[in-house]
Amino acid sequence: MDINKNYFEFIGLPISFHIDQAELSDRSRELQKTLHPDRYAHQSEREQRIAVQYMAHLNEGVATLKSPLLRAQYLLQLQGIDTTVESSTPIDPMFLMQQMELREELEEIPESDDPYAALETLLEEVNGLLRQLREQFAQTFEAADLDAATAAVRKMQFLEKLVLEIERLEDKLDG
Repeated sequence: MDINKNYFEFIGLPISFHIDQAELSDRSRELQKTLHPDRYAHQSEREQRIAVQYMAHLNEGVATLKSPLLRAQYLLQLQGIDTTVESSTPIDPMFLMQQMELREELEEIPESDDPYAALETLLEEVNGLLRQLREQFAQTFEAADLDAATAAVRKMQFLEKLVLEIERLEDKLDG
């Protein structure tokens, strides 16, 4: 084990956007059994500390690889591109217009006749857009078109935030 390896290598998965989530879960469980700090309770303090570091690296890696957005950002990070910071790169104006319309639609939902149905419809639309962007990211990343892959990730970030806002509104409607 080496925590200097990237998450894919550490967990034993190929470096790719498309990963088998069942295999990720299986590999995670196997590694947890091996690395869990309780297994090192009778070892030296140094070995216990290393076990804790391995578990933290494993947990962070699993969380990153489970999430399509975090996985895409991580793949770009491995290529030296940080998409977690503000960018001066302009975003497609048509995409921004679409985002404004989706947010206006979200704001109007509480006043609609059936807000839950409206929320579900909006969530399906946003999830459909996210699926398209994830596939766009996978194709452009694998083709080594990192500018297009980065643009796809930035759009995914907008839509992931919108999904959170939809979920917050649903919680608010639930009382």
